Amino acid sequence: MNADKKNINLQQWRSLIPFFLLLIIFYFWGQLFTAENQRYGKISYTEFIKELDRGNIRSVTISDLQVQGEFFEEANVLTPDGKDTVKVNKFETLLPSFQGEDLLLKLEKKQVIINVESPEKQLLFWELLIRILPWVLIIGIWILIMRRFQTIQGGAGGLFSFGSSRAKLHDAEKPGVTFDNVAGMKNVKQELQEIIGFLKEPGKFVAMGAKIPKGVLLVGPPGTGKTLLARATAGEAGVPFYSISASEFIEMFVGVGAARVRDMFQKAKAAHPSIIFIDEIDAVGRTRGAGLGGGHDEREQTLNQLLSEMDGFSPHEEVIVMAATNRPDVLDPALLRPGRFDRHVVIDRPGWKERKEILEVHVRNKVLAEDVDLERIAKGTPGMTGADLENIANEAALITIRKNKEKIDMEDFEEAVDKVLMGSVKEISISDMEKRITAYHEAGHALVSRKLPGTDPIHKVSIIPRGMAMGVTQLLPEEDRHYYPKTYLMNKLSVTLGGRVAEKIVFNEFSSGAQNDLKEATALAEKMVAQWGMSEKVGPLSLGRGEEHPFLGRELAQPKRYSESMAWLMDQEIRKLIIDAESKAEEILAANRHGLDILAEALIKEEILDKNDIERILKTFEDKR
Repeated sequence: MNADKKNINLQQWRSLIPFFLLLIIFYFWGQLFTAENQRYGKISYTEFIKELDRGNIRSVTISDLQVQGEFFEEANVLTPDGKDTVKVNKFETLLPSFQGEDLLLKLEKKQVIINVESPEKQLLFWELLIRILPWVLIIGIWILIMRRFQTIQGGAGGLFSFGSSRAKLHDAEKPGVTFDNVAGMKNVKQELQEIIGFLKEPGKFVAMGAKIPKGVLLVGPPGTGKTLLARATAGEAGVPFYSISASEFIEMFVGVGAARVRDMFQKAKAAHPSIIFIDEIDAVGRTRGAGLGGGHDEREQTLNQLLSEMDGFSPHEEVIVMAATNRPDVLDPALLRPGRFDRHVVIDRPGWKERKEILEVHVRNKVLAEDVDLERIAKGTPGMTGADLENIANEAALITIRKNKEKIDMEDFEEAVDKVLMGSVKEISISDMEKRITAYHEAGHALVSRKLPGTDPIHKVSIIPRGMAMGVTQLLPEEDRHYYPKTYLMNKLSVTLGGRVAEKIVFNEFSSGAQNDLKEATALAEKMVAQWGMSEKVGPLSLGRGEEHPFLGRELAQPKRYSESMAWLMDQEIRKLIIDAESKAEEILAANRHGLDILAEALIKEEILDKNDIERILKTFEDKR
């Protein structure tokens, strides 16, 4: 058991001390009165007089109307209720109020030792207990409340442990994840092999005079497996692995973040060679001097301490820092320079072969039917990350359970892909008119996509409400794309606007159903004009317009890199691209109006059409023409 676990267990045991003290008090309290009850047997007054007459009473202690005494010999006497007999050496009974002096004379005559005790002495214990017990309870409750408050504010150690690192230490002798659990990413694994080799045999590198990278920054979109890869690296190297989220450094008190960084590096150096993994490092690693509080806020102090620990006056030799982020553009330049995070490993979205390998990992413990084709699923999920594919495999298993089937078949996987891509089916009632509008809208997308060359092929068209949409036209590329020619992008604009154009041709008016289409088309056209240089009038310029600008940590407002006249020109060019694409879609749908009607009627009847259904319907129409 490591030191962190021992400290946590110790704190947990300490918090239970007040409860144990109360239990001990009540236990001895019960034992005390149990012992008292065992010492003195209760007898009737008649038996008391009888034994007194026999001369069998050695001594008595009188307290008000209560008498406790001791026999010379063990006596077999009746209990106060007169039903049972007990053998006792010591007895206890009550005196009648009229027996006073006569009883004393009789006791003296029998030479019984008489003791008289004030009733106040017997009540002394009860009074003391009644006075002390409330204070014990109040103090105990106060201690518990303070411990709970300290735990909430400062972790297991309370207010005085704010500076302790929250990093979790994973057992090096029991690696939970290795490279065998990470599918794909062959190039990334090769880059990390040097790190693993150094951690296993540091002397080999020192003898050659080679320096291993001090920091490795894993960069990639969310869900691509950055954290998993870091854990696998530690598992392969067999060294202590400290993991922490960057947000755990920051607290409400100034200086806590820097103290936690120091404490984390001290622990890692003591356990060297070791790996420190900081997830979502952009939480503390953003560019300095950009906050509202100037350049001396708590986050920047934490970052300064991290920079100092990684390559300061006391550099570490056998501690490698790994970090993950999906926002490398906001990180401070000092963090990215050689000597700190001097190796940047880019983890991109997997290709279809890697997606197949990832699916094979996630279906290892699942019962699959013979018709499941993982290659087909991988090719039909372009752009998906490892997390998305894991979600699909899990959703397929849940669907199988819901249907009370014994094995997961291809139909379940296809339904799971539809759920992940298009959302869950909504059980809502829609009018016939709304259903008809939706059918023509989706038929417009599908028909324009089929008629334009170079567009992504149709995978499925549905007018069943899913997620936030009343209908969905799903297009899936046959292969992963890395470049987007202008012709392809213009055709994509026409396909996006095809639904709106179909509504105009058939119903001679527009509906609000094209809101998302217009948003998507405008965003794409804006990138074409302002970022990709696809406008002749604007020219080959990248003006930054159309980029997503969350608070990057540099400035409160993103400065414009263009004049007002250039902004007006870009607006005109964006509008021109959209109008040209809309005209192209209108031309295609007007020339194939009958095919549009046939496709819409088929959607109204079937509600879902796949690629083969659409090809069959349109081919029949084209053959008749």
